[in-house]
Amino acid sequence: MDMQKKIVMSGIRPTGFLHLGNYFGAVKNYVRMQEEFECYFMVADLHSLTTHPDTKELKTNVHRVLSENIACGLDPDKASLYCQSHVYETSELYLYLNMLAYIGELEKTVTFKDKVRQHPENINAGLLTYPVLQTADIILHRASYVPVGKDQEQHLEMARNFVNRFNHRYGDVFPEPHAFNYGDELVKVPGLDGTGKMSKSENQLATLYLSDDDELIRKKVMKAKTDNGPTEPNSPKPDYIDNIFGLMKLVSSAEVVNKFERDYSNCTIRYGNMKKQLAEDMVTFISPIREKAEAIRNDEQYLKEVMEMGAEKARKSAKATMELVRQAMGLNYFAPNP
Repeated sequence: MDMQKKIVMSGIRPTGFLHLGNYFGAVKNYVRMQEEFECYFMVADLHSLTTHPDTKELKTNVHRVLSENIACGLDPDKASLYCQSHVYETSELYLYLNMLAYIGELEKTVTFKDKVRQHPENINAGLLTYPVLQTADIILHRASYVPVGKDQEQHLEMARNFVNRFNHRYGDVFPEPHAFNYGDELVKVPGLDGTGKMSKSENQLATLYLSDDDELIRKKVMKAKTDNGPTEPNSPKPDYIDNIFGLMKLVSSAEVVNKFERDYSNCTIRYGNMKKQLAEDMVTFISPIREKAEAIRNDEQYLKEVMEMGAEKARKSAKATMELVRQAMGLNYFAPNP
């Protein structure tokens, strides 16, 4: 393998179904990254235990998230696609890093405060040390780049703090991880109701999931909020109309988009026709991904092979890192004294 390749690491939560926002906001970038970098994409099954302690659905969820990501173009031969729980070195590094994490800084984490409000009956130590485990995931592969959105910047900042503390105390083992996405702004995919963005859990009618069937896609798109159209030529678009154009730009051809832009500018737009067109273009985009994901999900043998191959690649990288860590920390009692 080319030693010059930068290492990229990202985690994928196994809760909820992938939707259009995940695809354009993250997965599409992963597919591009796997061609240029050494990539580790991890299904964060241990992380999910902090908020979903009941594991009855876990296997199904892990299989689903793997099959959806592969259907979107992640290639297990190019990237290392693995489950967090299959890489035991994670737990060891997490333990060492916990000795470098201060309770005051962990309690101040925005996500921790949010979770305390949402689940006051389940404030477990795993929830508190979530950023420590996240750091272990990233630096286990000595990754330099982490493709994350704005909401994860604070966790990455903490990861850099832990890295610097470790390096300062024990010697330089880890590079500082930085957020990385291709130069362009991250695509935020708007919800169909004209408010906010698509979400795995909130308003399900406003979100297009990659597993939605054709009729459901049509139904959701036709329900998108519109008005009676502009009364003045070249009027500015209200947000909810801008959203429909935004969605159209993701899946429709340039000429289709231009036609409706012209119709809007000269006040002849018919939103019913626009939504029908958008619905068909969405179906054309989503249905092959859905069908491919279904076929993969039904092939348990293939998924088992994918997980084994991914775990093997990830553990090879993790093992090399942990040898350096134990060496740096002085935890190698069998080595002769220098």
